[in-house]
Formats: sequence, structure tokens, C-alpha cells
Amino acid sequence: MRIPSTQALRSLESFARHGSVWRAAEELNLTRSAVSHQLRLLERDLGFDLLRRLGKGVALTPQGRRYAGDVRKALTLIGDAAIQYGDRGIRGALNVSCTPGLASLWLCTHLGEFLALYPDVALKIATPRRLDDVTHPDMDLFIAFGDGVWPGHSVELLAQVEFTPLCSPGLLNRIGGIAVPEDIFRATLLHLGDHGDWTQWFAAAGYPSPESETGVVFSDMNLVLAAAAAGQGIAMGDELTCRAALDAGQLVRPFDLALRSARAYYLVVEHHRTGNPALLAFCDWLRTRLTQSAPGMRPA
Repeated sequence: MRIPSTQALRSLESFARHGSVWRAAEELNLTRSAVSHQLRLLERDLGFDLLRRLGKGVALTPQGRRYAGDVRKALTLIGDAAIQYGDRGIRGALNVSCTPGLASLWLCTHLGEFLALYPDVALKIATPRRLDDVTHPDMDLFIAFGDGVWPGHSVELLAQVEFTPLCSPGLLNRIGGIAVPEDIFRATLLHLGDHGDWTQWFAAAGYPSPESETGVVFSDMNLVLAAAAAGQGIAMGDELTCRAALDAGQLVRPFDLALRSARAYYLVVEHHRTGNPALLAFCDWLRTRLTQSAPGMRPA
């Protein structure tokens, strides 16, 4: 049985998802040259070409794409097995603080899977007022959205996100479609917290932001997406929290351009709580489940 290096397989799987060596390197915490080296070694071990030159970059060959798809399934199966056959005797209480949007739109739709694996863990889910708040004394674990700087805590990157315009199919038809950034102004802009989200996206698109602040500002992502799904305007959303709505056709992406957020989702724990078995089991399950449900996201 010829089994290639696990690191090489992870490099291939990450490259296949992101389409670039530098993003794969960022995800795996390796240098670009290290990822390229792993891919070359894998080609040598397999005896067939995985990559082909494409301008100044590289892309997967058809055979490489098929092989990468099989590798992804295999790695997911291995991760599932680690959870499924792990210590099911774990018990106790676990209090988790999670940002409102991620909690309602993603976490709450998957919690049954964790409880089926660990039926003796009593979960409590709370949402903070601020997305980066990790101060609640009763919480064992925080899933926070911020810059990754929380002194006095153990901090682990969970997922990076990219924001892109999202709207309902009905609104898109009603305004006659969107072909260029300027067309967005046929609809109401929906904002979270302030107008910075759209200002940054217009800058990335090479289009000047409106001189005056327009649209509706909401304090909660649930409200933003509820308004977007109801055809009230165009929101700036991400594929992690919006995946279910996108898969169901409630929301669509009028543009491919996405903007990498300067902030990300992190697992944040006070140092004295890091040995909690229920907490460790929840974090392991969370990492694996995120990779399965949103493979385009950047896992830790």
C-alpha cells in the first residue's frame, strides 16, 4: 500500500480549495516554498502530474483535480473517525459564548451532531453584545470575531472569512440584474454596525463609494440577512454564516468579488480552562464540522 505523506496530502487539498500556493501556505502555517516542495514530492511519489503551468502561476491538471477530491474525502473520513471513536465518556457542563450571527445561522443548526457524540455534556450557548467580547466570567469558551489579540487567553484561529454582496433572487430580478458595481445603487444598501463594509468593498472593486452615507444600518447580522432575504436590499455577507441561505436559493451572489476581512473567528479560552475535557471535545468537533460544512473557509 503506497500512502503519501499526510503533510503533502494536506498541501494538495488546501491548494485545490484555494487555487493558490500562498493561500494554502497561509492556511497550513507553512512557507510558499514549503507547500510547493510538498506538491512536487507528492507528484514524484504518485508518478503522475498534479500541476500544470498557467501563466505565471500553476493549476491542477484534470487528474490532479480528481485526485484532490478523493484526498479531501479521505481526510474528512479520518477526522470523522477521530470524533466518532473518541472518548464518549466525557461529561460535564460547558458554557459557550458565540457571536449572534454564527450562533443562530450556523452553530444552532449543527449542535445535535455534537450532542449525539457526547450526550453527557450539558451545553449552554450565550451571545455577547460585542463580537469580540471575551469577558463573561461564566463562559468556558468564546467563539469571538476580532483581531486575534486577547491578552491573558489562549487564542486559536478558527476561520477567516471573506465578505461579498448578497441579495435575494427576487430583488435581483426586480432591479433588472447587476452587471457592474454602479448597478448596486438601484437597491438599498444594508449595513452591519456602520458603513465601513460597503466602503471597503467598493474600494476593492475600484469604484468610488457614495459621497453620502446611504442605506440602513443594523446592529445584528441576523437582521441584516433577514432584510436581504426579504428583498429589502443588498447585504455584505460571508459564506460561513450564509451558506444555508445560499444553498437554499434564498440569497445569491451578484458578484464574484469577495473582500478578505481584517478580522476572523477565533476560539478564545482562559488559560486555566484549557484542560476541560468537554471543552477539548467541543473544539475538536467544531474544527471538523466547519471544514465539512464550509470547505472554502480557512480552518485553523
